[in-house]
This record gives sequence, C-alpha cells and structure tokens, in this order.
Amino acid sequence: MLLSMTGFGAARIDAEGFGVAVEVRAVNNRHLKLTVRGSDPYPLLESELEKVVRRHVRRGTLHVHIRVERQGGAAAPVLNTAVLGDYLKQLRTACLAAGTPELIAPLAAGALSLPGVAPETRNGAAPPDDEWPVVEKALEAALVKLTEMRREEGKALATELLGHRQTIADQLDAIKTLLPGVVTEYRHRILERVKTAVADAGLVLNAETVVREVALFADRTDVSEEVMRLSSHLDQFAALLWKGEEAGRKLEFVIQEMGRETNTIGSKAGDVVISRHVVEMKSTLEKLREQVQNVE
Repeated sequence: MLLSMTGFGAARIDAEGFGVAVEVRAVNNRHLKLTVRGSDPYPLLESELEKVVRRHVRRGTLHVHIRVERQGGAAAPVLNTAVLGDYLKQLRTACLAAGTPELIAPLAAGALSLPGVAPETRNGAAPPDDEWPVVEKALEAALVKLTEMRREEGKALATELLGHRQTIADQLDAIKTLLPGVVTEYRHRILERVKTAVADAGLVLNAETVVREVALFADRTDVSEEVMRLSSHLDQFAALLWKGEEAGRKLEFVIQEMGRETNTIGSKAGDVVISRHVVEMKSTLEKLREQVQNVE
C-alpha cells in the first residue's frame, strides 16, 4: 500500500550509564531533507544519521531530535587559571600605563575568549564509542514506528484517492454516453437553421453543403482518442495505488497527463452538458493533485 510522507515515531533505550531518547517527525517534501537537534555532538553528525534514515524514508522533511541523558551530566570545562591570571595582570599594567584604568573591567570581561584560557570545542567531535550503537538502534526503532504510522495514513489516503479516481471514471462514462448524440444534435440544429434561411430567401437546399459542414464539425469535436487515453491513465493510476511504495512521483505524472486529456476533451467536445462533466473532472483532479503531494 501507499506510504504517507507525514508521521511521528519515538523510541527510548536505556544503557549502562546513559539513556537515549529519539523523536522523528516527518512532513511532505519532494526530496529527502533532514534536520537534527538535540544533545551534542549529534546535530553535527547529520550525514551519518541520514544513512540510517534512508533505510526507511526516501522522500520528505524529517525533524530528528536526539536526547542523550548521561549520568553525572557533562563535565565542567577546566579553565587555565595560570594563563588567565597572566592575561589579567598584563591588561591591568597596560591600562594603568596608558592612563585609562576605566578600561580594565571591560577588557577583563573578554578575557575568557583569549587563546589558551578555556578549552576549545571540537566541532567534528565523535560520540563516545559506547553511545553511537545505542543512538543508532534508538533511531532505527523510532523510524520503524514512523513507518507504521505512515503506512496507516497511506491506507486511508489510498482509499480517498481511489474514490476520487472513481468520480473521474464516472464522469468519463457519462461523457462517452453523450458523445454519439453530439454530432446528431448538431446536424439537427444546422438543418433547421438552413431550412429556415432557405425558406426565407426562396432558395433550394444544397444537401452537400450541409453534409460537409456536419463532417467538419464531427472531425473538430472528435475526442475518441482523448477519451481512450484518459481511460488508460485511470487504469494506470489505480495500478500504481495498489503497487504502493515509491508511487508518489509516478502518480503526479499520471495526474498531469489526465489533466491534459481532460482539458482537450473540454475544448473540443462542443457540448454544454459535456462541459459540465469536464468541470467536475477538473475539480476532482485538483483534489488528487493536492493529496498526492503527501505520497512518498
């Protein structure tokens, strides 16, 4: 069955000395986009986490939150007090020598950012060896739950899409029924108009002219090919729904082709009643377009 691109999954694993909680939220997107928030250093390991995500998700925007609860909390940073004291002495000496003692306090406030005072943060820091396997396992578990929710939403979405597909098929069947009568009705109308014009002018009716005009109208309004192609697209649409996985982009293309054939039928048919059915088909196609945006 289909997979929706929206869903939520969460998992928690407790290990010796720490616990890992992962939440994954997904919304629709034409491509896969991942954002990671939470405990360091995991927001910096997006590429590694994406490898795990791609085992379960192919399209959509995923917001992943990873929280690692370490016993004792994070270790406090250790300042190099000897270097800090030396900086402060030099600042005081320099300010007094320059006759600007009022600058001692403002300059001292920025001393912590001076080289060698505080330990530098390693932007490319790797997680502890015992943490990553647990984080990966928790993320996998959250993604499994996300997929379960996406599958349930996909079932409901497929049912609704099939309903809209049937509405279009019903409208097309009604058009098929009306098509033979369109040319007949046109021939009747043109004969009546010509007879009236001929009678008023006292002329003789030229049957060949009428036949030629009716033939031209029949050729202009012939939508048999468009109807056949649209019927084929409807069958293809249903087949893709039952096939399920990774159907989103293919469904979008089929809907685009269905819209093209529907527009042609509306412009060529030359009948008010058929035009009403075409309007209904266009409205339903728009609903399909909106809903298919949420299919992976």
